[in-house]
Amino acid sequence: MNNKITITGGKLNVPNNPIIPFIEGDGVGPEIWRSAKAIFDSAIAKAYQGDRKVEWQEVLAGEKSFNHSGSWLPDDTMNAFREYLIGIKGPLTTPVGGGIRSLNVALRQELDLYVCLRPVRWFNGVESPIKHPEKVNMTIFRENTEDIYAGIEWLQGTPEAEKFYQFLSQQMGVKKVRFPQTSSFGVKPVSVDGSERLIRAAINYALDNKLPSVTLVHKGNIMKFTEGGFKQWGYELAEREFASSVFTMQQFDKLKTQQGFAAANAALTAAKSAGKLIIKDVICDAFLQNTLLKPEEYSVIATLNLNGDYVSDQLAAMVGGIGIAPGANINYLTGHAIFEATHGTAPDIAGQDMANPSSLLLSGAMLFDYLGWYEVGQLINSAMEQLFQQGQATVDLARFMSNGNILTTSQFTQAVINHL
Repeated sequence: MNNKITITGGKLNVPNNPIIPFIEGDGVGPEIWRSAKAIFDSAIAKAYQGDRKVEWQEVLAGEKSFNHSGSWLPDDTMNAFREYLIGIKGPLTTPVGGGIRSLNVALRQELDLYVCLRPVRWFNGVESPIKHPEKVNMTIFRENTEDIYAGIEWLQGTPEAEKFYQFLSQQMGVKKVRFPQTSSFGVKPVSVDGSERLIRAAINYALDNKLPSVTLVHKGNIMKFTEGGFKQWGYELAEREFASSVFTMQQFDKLKTQQGFAAANAALTAAKSAGKLIIKDVICDAFLQNTLLKPEEYSVIATLNLNGDYVSDQLAAMVGGIGIAPGANINYLTGHAIFEATHGTAPDIAGQDMANPSSLLLSGAMLFDYLGWYEVGQLINSAMEQLFQQGQATVDLARFMSNGNILTTSQFTQAVINHL
């Protein structure tokens, strides 16, 4: 019996008993994985009455792997993710010293997982630092392989930094380096290809889910050829490949220049009435402010790597914190995807039955949506929200709830299963 997930013509072929590799993770990883697995299996059984079941296959990475084999990220683990397409992981320790800069980054780059997908929504009952967290409902498409993740740097005082500065000053005519002798240097590559595939995925997601807009978040007013290029390439892609389905604010600006504001506004209103997807852009610092003042104006966000880091963490904080923030790293072309807890390893509470498994749970719900097993994610989301409304949560959330009742990880796990 074939129990491998495959992809044909961009469409996943998912058997009823797929093998899915998992990394339990470091620190609190083993606890939250045990919790998540129990809930996943119970939700699958509830949804499909035994007709479907996941065969979970452990693969090693992080401290557990290093202690076992001396390797932080063995070839067998990478090969399993390549072979079975889909995986899920807990938080991993970043190795100290040389070698791999980050295990998470290594996984993303090796599998070319160019989309970091972060949906952000509020769960009724969870305390938030803002007045109207219910208005926050966004999905972030963060570019995962370029920008600062390319990691091209030269440390100040080294021959390489001096050589780079000499190239800039003598061959490129750069005069803007204020303190060249004590400067480190970094380069951020941003390509047409990398930008287009990220933005294309965001537009397809918005159209598939009948969402109102895609916002290109950038710093193109300062970095005109990288961040500004991202914005311009996004608009060009939208108008070239999705002409019948979208209306861009670049088109709005052209109409305003040629025919006046009234004509441009009429065209925008007509596009919205026709159900067209609106493509717009905003400078990143303005966007961060706007998400606090008028978050309801944003739906799908497409942005570069560093901006996406800031944006996803701020939005997570607005709905209760990164402890309930899910995440995925996806290549929509090859089908490869790794779903993950977005928080750290929290070694200070490891083994104390205190950890919140919600981030991994919600990432698992995303995994099942990706497979087309939508009923599983719906059961998990509904059960969690029922508990939060009752004030039932692990300590990190319950301590802020007016009706909070602190549950251990084990108690929370059983409570979710009881509410499926």
